[in-house]
Amino acid sequence: MTPGDRKYSKSHEWVKITGDLAVVGITDHAQTALGDITFVDLPAIGTQVEAGTECGAIESVKAASDLCAPVSGKVVEVNTALEKAPEKINKNPYEDGWLFKLKGVNAEQANSLMGASDYDAMAEAEGGH
Repeated sequence: MTPGDRKYSKSHEWVKITGDLAVVGITDHAQTALGDITFVDLPAIGTQVEAGTECGAIESVKAASDLCAPVSGKVVEVNTALEKAPEKINKNPYEDGWLFKLKGVNAEQANSLMGASDYDAMAEAEGGH
């Protein structure tokens, strides 16, 4: 079930905004398509990321995939637990498997992303669940 409390990008990242902090991760659809995740390359703290641009990578037993920022902002925290346990993304991509946190996010930019039902329809059309 895709959580309704966040927004989704066409490249299968999610963003959940609470106050001035935005948490970013990949969707359940994305982690299922990737298979067992073996390595995550996250942006460095202090990096300014731009919406729709590459800011890291996720590697799995099947493939390597670019990680794109769903919104622009400054990286203020990364999920260091993923360095030793990248499989957390497979187990729970919406909670323990978050990737990084941003500050200075433009709410209008986030509002232009898809809601859960629109994302599910897109993923289904791509041959998802």
